[in-house]
Amino acid sequence: MNKPFSQACENNKSVILSILVERLKACKTVLEVGSGTGQHAVYFAPNLPWLAWQTSDISANHQGINLWLNELPQDNLLSPIELDLNNRWPITKVDAIFTANTLHIVKWSLVEAFFQGVSQHLNSYGQCCIYGPFNYLGKYTSESNANFDLWLKERDSASAIRDIEAVIALANAAGLSLENDHAMPANNRLLVFKKIG
Repeated sequence: MNKPFSQACENNKSVILSILVERLKACKTVLEVGSGTGQHAVYFAPNLPWLAWQTSDISANHQGINLWLNELPQDNLLSPIELDLNNRWPITKVDAIFTANTLHIVKWSLVEAFFQGVSQHLNSYGQCCIYGPFNYLGKYTSESNANFDLWLKERDSASAIRDIEAVIALANAAGLSLENDHAMPANNRLLVFKKIG
C-alpha cells in the first residue's frame, strides 16, 4: 500500500504550525481528532517536541497513518487510537485537541458529538483548535467555498460547510470560549477555543 497523500495538508501545514507553536506552548498532551492521512501529525510533532501528539481516526484509516509514522518516526508521536465520533472516546484527559477538515465532512450530529467529547476530555483551560472552512451569517466567504459546499453535498447530503455561529454555540455549551478566529489560506479559518474552568 502506498502512503495516502493530501495536497491540502502540504499546502496548509506551515501556516497552521505557526499558530499551534504559540497556542500550545504550555500544553503537554494533544489529541488529533481525525488524523486522516497522518501528514499533519508527522509535520507537527517534530516541530512541537514538548508535546505528546496522539493521532486518532476510525480504524479504516490507521494503516495509512502508520505508513507515515513508520517512515517519519518521532519520540513524541503516538500511534493512532480508534476514535469514532459515534462512540465513547478511548482517552482520559488531554491539554489540547486539534482537528482539521472534519466538521464539514461528518454529519451534524457528529459535530455535536465532537464538542461533547471535547467537553469531557479536555483539561480545564485546555486549547481546542479547529481548522477548516466556515460560513458567516449564513453566507459563503468565497465562490470557491460555495462550489466546495456543492461538491460536499453531492458526495454526502449530510456534509456541509458549517455556520460559524452554530459551531460557536456548540462550543459555548461545551464550556469553551472562542479566543481567536484566524484567517488562513484558501478561505479557511483556524478557530482557537479555550476551556473555561
